[in-house]
Amino acid sequence: MKSELSEESGWHSYDCAFCGEPNEVFADASGARTQKFTEDCQVCCRPNLLTIRFERDGWVSIEVEREYDA
Repeated sequence: MKSELSEESGWHSYDCAFCGEPNEVFADASGARTQKFTEDCQVCCRPNLLTIRFERDGWVSIEVEREYDA
């Protein structure tokens, strides 16, 4: 998933790697340009491994994968 921001920080949607339901995450550009962390799905509570990249051209990309096969 790739989405454009007017500012680098903000809320972005992604689909759960397990159940496919939409979720939101706050992308905070005050950290590193590439951030990797686990976020539990707001619907099925399974762990999604998110990789957020802040591109120099103003785009933010979010990669979502299963933290483990549950």
